[in-house]
Amino acid sequence: MSPAQIRSAERALTAGTWAITFGAVLYSVLTVTPLMAGHTPAGWEWTAPILPLVVDAAVVIVVRMDATLARLNGNGGRWPVVLRWMTGLMTVLLNVGLSALYRDAVGVAVHAVAPLLLIVTAETSLAYRRAIATALAVREHAERAERELREQRAEAKRQEERAERIARFEAADRAERERREHDAREADKQREHEANMAREARQETARREAAEREEQNRREAAERAERERREREASERERREREAAERTRAELLSAGPAVERLPEERAREVATAAVAAGLPQRQAVELTGWSAGWIASRYKEYIAARLALHAVPTTTNDQEQAA
Repeated sequence: MSPAQIRSAERALTAGTWAITFGAVLYSVLTVTPLMAGHTPAGWEWTAPILPLVVDAAVVIVVRMDATLARLNGNGGRWPVVLRWMTGLMTVLLNVGLSALYRDAVGVAVHAVAPLLLIVTAETSLAYRRAIATALAVREHAERAERELREQRAEAKRQEERAERIARFEAADRAERERREHDAREADKQREHEANMAREARQETARREAAEREEQNRREAAERAERERREREASERERREREAAERTRAELLSAGPAVERLPEERAREVATAAVAAGLPQRQAVELTGWSAGWIASRYKEYIAARLALHAVPTTTNDQEQAA
């Protein structure tokens, strides 16, 4: 039986039970009120419906709570049973009371139908509800067991899939780790090779630089020797020139001023000797008989020649450093 059919049957049971309950309550109020009005002091007849309403309210409470407890598969103990039977007997006695006073057996039987039907319906409804609750509990237990079994199977399948994923992950991780280790070894080899190449390049560069320094040292030594040679030659030449200048000066000073202008060739020699001896231009003019301008030009030529002679030529190393 499907849950929808069970709910439909419960609704039908609930609707029928409450229909009988309200019908019996209404009938009981209408039946008991005249009895209570006849046995109530004058002036208090308006209280006649209170007692049947109170008794019927107790009946409604019993029916409602029994339905709730049955749905929850609970048991209220003996007091709900006492209240149920007490309200049922009170309802029967109140309904048949007026007919019993008049010794009307048919009236007693007729008025006992509604309360007896209410009592039996309440008990039967309670039994039905408990049976339905028990059946639902059994079904729910079976469904729970089946659901737990499916969940266990699903969990076992998930565990198996998880174990497979872990195994695949570990295999992939191991492969990736091996690949990284291989790449690291290859990278180490490449770095070692590059380091060797760099070391060889540095060694080759060092050898080349050492050879260049040695060659440069040789060139500098040769240039230094050449410079020292030129300096010695210049020093020797200057010494000879000083000696010659001193002799020339002595000769020029001993010759005295020229009476007339000397020939140009001789005048050049005297001017050169005068400037080399450090004589002033005025004295050279007196010795040669030539003009001061011409003597000044010879002095300039001599000085320019001496500067060009004593100029130190630029070496190859200096040229490379300047570049």
